[in-house]
Amino acid sequence: MGETQNKFAIMNYIIILLSLRITSSFVIQPRIQQNQIPLISNERSPTLGQHVISKRTRHYTSKEESEVMDSEIERLRTMAAKLRAEAATLEAQKAQELSEAAEKAFMKFDANDDGEISAEELKAGLEAALKIDLTDKRVAELMAEFDASGDGALQLDEFPTIDQFRNQLDSLVRKEKQMALDAAKEAKLAEEAVLLANAKLELINNKPPSNSDKIVSIIPYLFPLLDGLQYGKYVLTDNGDNPIVVILAVIYTLYRSIPFGGFIAFFALNILSGNLQINRLIRYNMQQAIFVDIALILPGLVTGLFSVLAGAAGGHVGVPP
Repeated sequence: MGETQNKFAIMNYIIILLSLRITSSFVIQPRIQQNQIPLISNERSPTLGQHVISKRTRHYTSKEESEVMDSEIERLRTMAAKLRAEAATLEAQKAQELSEAAEKAFMKFDANDDGEISAEELKAGLEAALKIDLTDKRVAELMAEFDASGDGALQLDEFPTIDQFRNQLDSLVRKEKQMALDAAKEAKLAEEAVLLANAKLELINNKPPSNSDKIVSIIPYLFPLLDGLQYGKYVLTDNGDNPIVVILAVIYTLYRSIPFGGFIAFFALNILSGNLQINRLIRYNMQQAIFVDIALILPGLVTGLFSVLAGAAGGHVGVPP
């Protein structure tokens, strides 16, 4: 095999030299002749006889040069054809050598001389030839790669050379390494995703509420309760001796004394309900308190509508206390 490769290298080198020779014959020499013409024209004008002799001499010289050039080109073409024939011969010899090597290896691998190589025979033969240990999985992969008929065995026309087996093994190893790298990368990405999710869960307080959280979760309902007291003032007036009612009356008075207290409470609950560090129960009750307070807008609209109608009629329209 080394001798064949050396022959190919020598042939390529000769072909390159021939190409350079042909190029110089067609390109360099005509340019030199063109450059020589002005030199002749710059000399002292010759006599008529000298001019005729010089013209004939140049004619014969150019004709001889043309014949020599044609002969050189023909010789180079003959050499190129010969080299191509030798290259084809070497290729055929190389193919024959590979075929003989594959056949020799096939006969060596075919331990039972049944004309085909089973998976067990392939494993034993490759382990002996390559001095490596092969798993059954690897042998099955090699068998699947070269078993064109799919009968689970390699016939002579399917059997490659040992170098092809080696190259395929290297390819499988590289593929497995790449798959391992991809799997490790995916595992790292998955791990990072889990860490990110855990970090987000740490920021979101979805833990079971404590006793203090349960108490705090009741406070947001004071907002709709105070806004709804305007529709139940009789509760405060008829139960003045009840301490709970007294506390509600004090809170209601303070609530109404704050300018835009309702808007402030509404936006405060809306902002705090989006704070994920607050316990989930408190956030939920804040949102429910906002919805209940929004529902109380309808009675206020009805009351305002009755007041407008009463004023327009100039009479008195009873409005629910």
